[in-house]
Amino acid sequence: MATQVKKICCLGAGYVGGPTCAVIAYKCHDIDVTIVDLNEARIAAWNSDHLPIYEPGLDKIVFERRGKNLSFTTEVEKSVLEADLIFVSVNTPTKKSGLGAGFAADLAYVESATRQIADVAKSSKIVVEKSTVPCRTAESMRTILEANSNENIRFDILSNPEFLAEGTAINDLLYPDRVLIGGLQTPEGIKAQQALVEVYARWVPTDRIITTNLWSSELSKLAANALLAQRISSINALSAICEATGADIDEVSYACGRDSRIGPKFLKASVGFGGSCFQKDILNLVYLSEQLNLPEVAAYWKQVVDLNEYQKKRFVSRVIKTLFNTITNKKIAILGFAFKKDTGDTRESAAITLCKDFIQENAKVRIYDPKVSIEQIFLDLSEPGVIDSAKQLKNRVTIAKSAYEATEDADAMIITTEWDEFKELDYEKIYNQMHKPAFIFDGRLILDAEKLRNIGFRDYYCQLIT
Repeated sequence: MATQVKKICCLGAGYVGGPTCAVIAYKCHDIDVTIVDLNEARIAAWNSDHLPIYEPGLDKIVFERRGKNLSFTTEVEKSVLEADLIFVSVNTPTKKSGLGAGFAADLAYVESATRQIADVAKSSKIVVEKSTVPCRTAESMRTILEANSNENIRFDILSNPEFLAEGTAINDLLYPDRVLIGGLQTPEGIKAQQALVEVYARWVPTDRIITTNLWSSELSKLAANALLAQRISSINALSAICEATGADIDEVSYACGRDSRIGPKFLKASVGFGGSCFQKDILNLVYLSEQLNLPEVAAYWKQVVDLNEYQKKRFVSRVIKTLFNTITNKKIAILGFAFKKDTGDTRESAAITLCKDFIQENAKVRIYDPKVSIEQIFLDLSEPGVIDSAKQLKNRVTIAKSAYEATEDADAMIITTEWDEFKELDYEKIYNQMHKPAFIFDGRLILDAEKLRNIGFRDYYCQLIT
């Protein structure tokens, strides 16, 4: 018989831990769910009317259960001590230095969280690896925890990777394609696995809950993101061929997507993919392949990332070439700074790369995004090596309060995030207030090209061709 979970603790109140555990509390009123983070400002935001994460539907769920069976706190020891099941959902950034720099995941936070669990626990715990981690990370966690086990305290390790898309995370949690739970295939491991299965089974059909061994679960997360990113890079590579031949990438994408073996999803050409997962997970897969002495496999996956960077550089080059080979002191309106619509997350956003390149070309950049804060935009653009002085950066970058403000007197307008509101703008008004010739570069292919040409836009970059 599986252990009945009554108290859940989540270490990490970020994009994964916060929404995931809020939904568990929302669906399981008899389970006490505590979300813990050492960042006091973040916890204060979770306890306020303005949550630290923008995700459609999240506020409703949090506000309904907060103070009942859902709480947010910085009291790590107390929360770990009381929990039956602990999600480890801390950050796993790509290493910036040392062995595997630029490719391998930095597991310092995972190890720190694991050691804290081992130090604090006074009773048996189910520890669930929720962060995106390299294959066999659970082995490290298991080694640390087992070294601190005794006849009265047992630690069982599970892997429960998230498959959330930012912007639709709540829907993905409420109606998941699948829930994957990996565990050691021992009697104790299977028992722990079943305990988590029974939590999800409160609202997820059991045929969508998949149980595997630990290593398959860990690798499946990396593999899923790598395969999705591969599709984006593939269609973007084809867009370069379309540009050179006069083919229409939307038509090519549509024709290929009608093949039932391929399907239409993730075949939308764009300025490039972003987000916290795709690039990080592919580079993780590259590093794993190299460590396993599979250089050809590593090179294959590395090319997916290289093509994504090429697509962004190609886009910048086309903008400069179209604007008569110089953008010095020209006003460039950037619509969208988040890496995708319906989120305020800017990690690996294509807009960051574009803006940095435009700044280096001495353009005047005016940015509008409905959900990304001014502070976040300047933080993303003020990394070393771009512009060292915040004052210099502010001389080149202005944050607008609307798309109309951003495009006033602009030489070019660039869409870098596919926010729905950008489809509904008054483009005649925008055209009239822009410098002539007025250029639009649609990095997300969301606008009606013919309509814009009829308004008077000289060069419309809808199909990634001129």
